[in-house]
Amino acid sequence: MQTLVPFVDLRAQFRALREEVVPRVMAVMEDASFVLGPDVARFEENFASYLDARYCVGVESGTAALQFALEALEIGPGDDVIVPANTYIASANAVWATGARPVLVDIDATYFMDPALLQAALTPRTKAIMPVHLYGQAVPMDPIMEFAKRHRLRVIEDACQAHGARWRGRCVGTFGDVGCFSFYPGKNLGAYGDGGAVVTNDGGLADTVRLLRDFGQRKKYEHIIRAGNGRLDSIQAAVLDVKLRHLDDWNASRRRHARAYDEKLTRIGIAPPQRLHDEGHVYHLYVIEVENRDRIADTLRERGIASGIHYPIPIHLQPAYADLGLSRGAFERTERSADRLLSLPMFPELTPEQIDLVVDALASCRPSLVA
Repeated sequence: MQTLVPFVDLRAQFRALREEVVPRVMAVMEDASFVLGPDVARFEENFASYLDARYCVGVESGTAALQFALEALEIGPGDDVIVPANTYIASANAVWATGARPVLVDIDATYFMDPALLQAALTPRTKAIMPVHLYGQAVPMDPIMEFAKRHRLRVIEDACQAHGARWRGRCVGTFGDVGCFSFYPGKNLGAYGDGGAVVTNDGGLADTVRLLRDFGQRKKYEHIIRAGNGRLDSIQAAVLDVKLRHLDDWNASRRRHARAYDEKLTRIGIAPPQRLHDEGHVYHLYVIEVENRDRIADTLRERGIASGIHYPIPIHLQPAYADLGLSRGAFERTERSADRLLSLPMFPELTPEQIDLVVDALASCRPSLVA
C-alpha cells in the first residue's frame, strides 16, 4: 500500500532547507572541528537567546539532557523524583540512570500530571519534580512551581516535545531549575541524528552539565569530576542552527493544521484534542481519543495514511519497571489514554488535501468505533 500521508515528512523539510543546510554542513567538514567546535557554541548561544534563557549546553540526546540535569542537581541514590505516568519512558529512565527512583502520578484531562495528586506522591525522600510538556503543549507551571517552592523541590522541565511552546508568554524550559530538550529528527526542532540540550539561568548548573558531558574536564586532560561522554556533535549543531530560524514559522503551520483538523473532525463527530489553550501549543503531536483505536489505525493504514500511538504501554506496566510493584488499575486515566489515544499526521509541510484524506479515512470508520 502506497503511503499517501506520512506521519512525519522529513524529506519534504530537507528539500526546502537544502540550500541552507548543505553549505553549513560542508563548512563543518572543511573546518574539521567536529566535536564541541564553534558551531556548537553558536547554536547554544542562539537557542538560549530564543528561549530567553541565560545558558544552553548541547548534549548527545534528550535523555542525556535529563540525566545530566538531575546529576547537576545532585539527585541520586536514595532520592525520589515525581514523574507523570503518561510520558515516554525516557523521562523515568533518566531518573533511574542516576540511581534515584521515579514516583509516578496519574494525569488530568489534558494528559499532564494532575497537580491535585502531587501531595499524595510526596515522600520524605522526594527531591525533585519533573513536569513533562507533552505533545507540544505547555504544562500549567503555576501550581507545579508553587508546590515545588512549598516543599523545597527542584524542578526539571522535560520539554523534549515542546520547542517554542509557551505558558503565559514565556517559553517552556525556563520556569524550573533546568529545562531539557531533545533534537531527535522528528521533533519540532530536529537534528539529522540524536541531540539534546540543557537550558538554565544558573551558571553553576550550566558549568556542571558541561563537565558531565565531556569526561568531567574543563580543559583537555584536567578532569574535575568523574563523568562520561555526552557531547553534541558540531554537524548536528550546524543543522539545528539553520532550523532554529524556521521554528516559529513551522510551529505556526502546525497550529494552522491543528485548527483545520479541529474543524473537520468536529463535523464527523470526533472530539479535538483536550488542551488548555492554543496560544502556546506547538503541536508536536495531534492526538485524539477513539474507541477501538488499533482497528482505526489499521483502517488508516489500509488507505495509505500513517498514524502513531503514544504510548500504548504505560511506564508502570512495562516489564522494565516491574520492580515498582504497580499493576493495571494503579493509574486509571493514564491506562485509559494508553488504550485510546491515536496520533494523526502532523508536520509543517502537511497539505490541506492530506488533512482531507485523513479525515475522510476516519469518517469511513463505523460510528461505533469513534469516541
